[in-house]
Amino acid sequence: MRSGNPVLNPKTFDVAGADADPMTLGGTVNKSAMLLALVLITAVWTWGRYFTSQDPAAIAPWMWGGVIGGLVFGVVTVIKKEIAGYTAPIYALFEGLAIGGISAHYESRFPGIVIQAVGLTFGTLFCLLAAYKSGLIRATETFKLGVVAATGAIAILYLIDLVLMLFGHPIGFIHEGGVFGILFSLFAVTIAALNLVLDFDFIESGVERGAPKYMEWYGAFGLIVTLVWLYLEILRLLGKSRK
Repeated sequence: MRSGNPVLNPKTFDVAGADADPMTLGGTVNKSAMLLALVLITAVWTWGRYFTSQDPAAIAPWMWGGVIGGLVFGVVTVIKKEIAGYTAPIYALFEGLAIGGISAHYESRFPGIVIQAVGLTFGTLFCLLAAYKSGLIRATETFKLGVVAATGAIAILYLIDLVLMLFGHPIGFIHEGGVFGILFSLFAVTIAALNLVLDFDFIESGVERGAPKYMEWYGAFGLIVTLVWLYLEILRLLGKSRK
């Protein structure tokens, strides 16, 4: 079992075994919907504060608080899967604060971009889910290796860019438009989307192995992590195409 999503790593379902109340696919889907709703609630709230004040400084503390809080509770959830039912919803609320702020900034520069990004994100989710369930896309070992390697490469590149930003020299094509910038974003969007396939396969494998009930929350948490990444990459790509 392999996934490019760091949340759903090869040891995720090592806790699986005989359980009186095992993880189910329906339960994971329901909890994914709950987490997504929580993300949307705080995202809409932050969005509203931005457009009411028209002042980026008004939401900056909330946005950065969401980024930091989401990171903290994301790490806690990964370390303590057993309490995912408590930490995953908190993670979703913080993540919504961050996404709402980022989305508002993009919308203020490129009107209409957010609804396009949201539509493309959910469209990609449903299309890939349909393709996976119909067997058009299979998470073979070669497929998994390729997606994991590409995801790791992107993660390393983003980490290097973060370090370089501290010295005032970010990697240009990550943030700027142009041919190379758009091609990179297309690549990142593609890899993020393919990670959804691995997440579907990983969650299904957990259900088949009879993982404990709390793993429904953890599986839902992993799926939301990938969806957030996909949305942000699509938002970045659309922004570059409008420059």
